[in-house]
Formats: sequence, C-alpha cells, structure tokens
Amino acid sequence: MKFKLIASAVLVAGLSAGCMETANMGGLMDSGSKLMQAYNLSDQEVIDLSNQACAQMDQENRVAGKNSKYNQRLQRIVRPLAKDLNGQTPEFKVYLTDDVNAWAMANGCIRVYTGLMDKMNDDELRGVIGHEMGHVELGHSKRAMQTAYTLSAARDAVGASGNAAAVALSSSQLGDLTEALLNAQFSQSQETAADDYSFELLTERKLNTQGLVTAFQKLAELGGGESSIMSSHPGSNERAARMQAKIDAAK
Repeated sequence: MKFKLIASAVLVAGLSAGCMETANMGGLMDSGSKLMQAYNLSDQEVIDLSNQACAQMDQENRVAGKNSKYNQRLQRIVRPLAKDLNGQTPEFKVYLTDDVNAWAMANGCIRVYTGLMDKMNDDELRGVIGHEMGHVELGHSKRAMQTAYTLSAARDAVGASGNAAAVALSSSQLGDLTEALLNAQFSQSQETAADDYSFELLTERKLNTQGLVTAFQKLAELGGGESSIMSSHPGSNERAARMQAKIDAAK
C-alpha cells in the first residue's frame, strides 16, 4: 500500500509537469524506487540521519551554554527522568529563542526552547519533555524521520542512493530534511500514546503528574498564536481533561 501511494505521487508529479514522454518514464520509476527505499530506512540509517539533522539544528540556533541558567534548570528538570530510549541516551539542550517549542529526534536529540521554559514551571516542563521522550521510545520519531526523508527525496530524488546511512547530505538537502521532520504532524493516536507514556513515566518516578494537565491548559491558551508546538499538538484542552481523568482514577 505504501509503495502504491509513493508510486502514485511520482506519477502525479510527472503528469503535472507534462513529463509523460516514454523517455522520462524510466526516470520517474527510478525516483519511485528511491522514494520507497527512503521510506524503508533502517534503524541505523534513521539514527545517522538524525545525527546530521540535529547537528545542523544546533549550528543554526543559539544553544544555551553549560553554565546558563536555562541549561542548568533543564538538566535539573530531566535528571529524574533519565533513561535510555530505544537504546539511545537522550541529550537535552536549550535553544535561546522566544518560540514556544520542544522536539525530539530518533537518536535521542531533545531540544527545548526558552520560550517554552519561560511559560511553564518545572512539573509542566517534565510533562512536556516526557511526552517528547515517548515519541522516541515508541518509535514515532523514527517513522517521522522516514516520512520526512521520503518527502525530501521527492523534492530532490538523489537522497537515497544505496545506503542512506553513508550519504553525506548537502546543506540544502539536509535543510529540506530537517524542515520536513520538524513540521511533521504526529497522528492523534501517537499523541495520545506519548501523553500516556509521559504520565506513566512520571508516575513510575513518583513525580507530580498534575503538571501534564496545566501544561496542556497553557498550550491551549496559545492555540491562536504562532507557537510551532501547537501545530503538532492539537486538542490541548481535551488532552488536559484526559490527563486529569487519569490522575483522578489513580487516586
């Protein structure tokens, strides 16, 4: 089914460009093969590509220094959450920006923006970070990378050439990949699973779960703004109510 969808996308692209001459069909099918290969990235290929994408993001953003009050606060907040995620040791850093956002990649690269930190207390931040950890542990971040790489290959069908893990992407290709990855929308079921993961992790570590409720309530208040975290975390009021119901049921 995935191959049919990808092949159809390539065919539509050819029709749109008026490229249905026989001489061009081979190129279209070759692109379709590369797209299919991109979607089937192995675990190691996903990790290697995530390493490249995360490194570029760190270069393009102002990263809080080791002695920054933001970094020190973040490291204190995540200390009780420490655990490997799918064999990857999480690496937490802060980006100095007013944007309200946080994200994670499959290699355990987790970044939190100061705009989010300024709006939330420690318990709320733990809830959000636990949610991002859930995306990594549950394989959502891996699938997001596979999809993002597929989309970047659709725009420039040279990214998947035999062994994607061995490919050093150009700056523009890496930019396309990272943009597609950070703009990826998780499904509602994935968001719910990540919420539950955070709740269970906080409960297991005997940490305050009420922060999950108030964090979602605050995100809901930002729903009409330009917060990028809101684009991938819809229905915050409903999710706050769901978390409150889980807390009440556990009493």
